[in-house]
Amino acid sequence: MKPTHLLNLPNKLTLIRVAIVPILVVVLLTKFSSWLAVTIFLVAAATDFADGYLARSRKQITVLGKLMDPIADKLLIAGALISLVEIGHVPAWLVVIIVAREFAVNGLRSVAASQNIVIPAGSLGKAKMVAQVIVVPLLIMQKYKFGLNLTCIALWATAALTVWSGVEYFIDGLKRIDMSL
Repeated sequence: MKPTHLLNLPNKLTLIRVAIVPILVVVLLTKFSSWLAVTIFLVAAATDFADGYLARSRKQITVLGKLMDPIADKLLIAGALISLVEIGHVPAWLVVIIVAREFAVNGLRSVAASQNIVIPAGSLGKAKMVAQVIVVPLLIMQKYKFGLNLTCIALWATAALTVWSGVEYFIDGLKRIDMSL
């Protein structure tokens, strides 16, 4: 495959998502309008759905895309959540759980990649991303408050789904890689 094929439209959208993350962080930390932050976040999240759809429908799935797409997702979610910790909208310990899962899965992906194995996201991993895309705008608009409110329930459900999908990913991934290397 020629290097120019690596920069197809789906991969460009993934790279745009990576480039949007610092802009989102600046907007969140400098306390611009919450609506601006939500809009930037949702535009970035839309590139995730668009790049996957375009890659599959155009048959433009590349190794670069398979590896960069989940990294771009994790940068977006981690950048948003860590910024929200900084401004007091979410408890740090919940963000640590979510981000730790992402690091652990990336570690497993790296081991698999070293063996020329790509472990795709499963349905739980995709549901986790959807849940995160829903909860982040809720957290941007309102501080997390423990109790029976939409933001609290959404964050707890997202954290539980994040852990569950991580466990599923490890169960599947450990079956596929050679642990003796």
